[in-house]
Amino acid sequence: MTRGFYIGRFQPFHEGHHAMVERIGEEIDELVVGIGSADQSHTVRNPFTAGERIMMITKALVDMDVVTYAVPIEDLNRNSVWVSHVQSMSPRFDVAYSNNPLVCRLFEEAGIEVRQSPMYRREEFEGTEVRERIATGGDWESLVPDAVVEVLEEIDGVDRIQQITASDANGEGNPSE
Repeated sequence: MTRGFYIGRFQPFHEGHHAMVERIGEEIDELVVGIGSADQSHTVRNPFTAGERIMMITKALVDMDVVTYAVPIEDLNRNSVWVSHVQSMSPRFDVAYSNNPLVCRLFEEAGIEVRQSPMYRREEFEGTEVRERIATGGDWESLVPDAVVEVLEEIDGVDRIQQITASDANGEGNPSE
C-alpha cells in the first residue's frame, strides 16, 4: 500500500486541485491532503478557516476511488524543521507531491521521495483568480467543484471575501489595528 501527501492552501479548493488529486490517485492507494496555512483565515489571501477547507475537500473528493485524509498543517515559519512538523501532524506517507521548489527541496532533504505533476490549466485554475472573481462578482463557480460552491454558500463565503477585500487594502486583516 502506498500513501501520498499533497499540500496546498486550498483557498478555495478548485478544479486544478481536483485534477491533481485525480492524477495522484492513479499512482497511490491513499492520499493525505495537507491543508497549509491552517492557522490563517479571514484575510484576502487566506479567507477560509481550516475547518471550512476540510469541508470543501472532503465533500469534493467523496466520490474518489482513493481514500483521502484532510489534515490541517499550521504555518511554522522554520523551514529546517517543516517536514518533521508535517509528519507529526499527518498519517505516515511514502511519497510527497508538489510543484513548489522549496517544498520539493525540504522533502528531498528529509529523504522523502517527491513527485511532480503538470499543473492543470494553471492560468485559469488558481486560488488568486478564484478569489478575485468572487470579490468582483465574476464567474467563479465554473472554477470549483459543485461541492465547493455548496460549502461557500453554506458559510456565506462570497460575502466574506467581498467584505474583506472592500475593507482590507493590504490583505493581511489584523482586527486589532
